[in-house]
Amino acid sequence: MKRELWMQSEVILTHDPIDEVALRAGRAAGTGNVAVITFVGLVRDLECGQGIEGLEYTAHETMARHQFGLLMAAAAGKWPVASVRLVHRLGRVRNGEASLWVEVVAPHRGEA
Repeated sequence: MKRELWMQSEVILTHDPIDEVALRAGRAAGTGNVAVITFVGLVRDLECGQGIEGLEYTAHETMARHQFGLLMAAAAGKWPVASVRLVHRLGRVRNGEASLWVEVVAPHRGEA
């Protein structure tokens, strides 16, 4: 079944640390949209058994936004999701720091 693409979406590519408190404050949840799922990806301290201090992230920003937009449009066509927000760090990210933050808001947890 094809759904209308009414979902709000946001993609942020940033060199700044991910501020989860500020992101939660900007949440689009409201009447009827009460399921909120978040995912936080942290940089690990080991890679292939070797200790690492962090990772360096780069992106072709125009292409990254385009590809994330395609993924979000596909989700909107399949599930009744109200909002998807994605934040991805660029540049040097030390181990233990968040490199990715994703939030999905929907009417029910199954859709989120």
